[in-house]
Amino acid sequence: MNVGMLWFDGDVRCDIPARIARAAEYYRTKYGQRPTLCFVNPAMAGKELPAEVEGLLVRTSASVLRDHLWLGVDDGEACAPQKRG
Repeated sequence: MNVGMLWFDGDVRCDIPARIARAAEYYRTKYGQRPTLCFVNPAMAGKELPAEVEGLLVRTSASVLRDHLWLGVDDGEACAPQKRG
């Protein structure tokens, strides 16, 4: 993922999955598609960072500031043909 949305969420009352879900909902509303990948700072990960939240892959990256989430579409999926039904 080279391009994405950087989201600040300093609400420490909520757990990481809830914060990711909130950011993903905003992303869907703003860009009209679901994000597929989310990066968080390793310090936010704790011991129980889920590998996935609501179908969104979650990874850590020291490049992401603490209390920020970087969401977007995985580059491998960006060029994949869309399924139509």
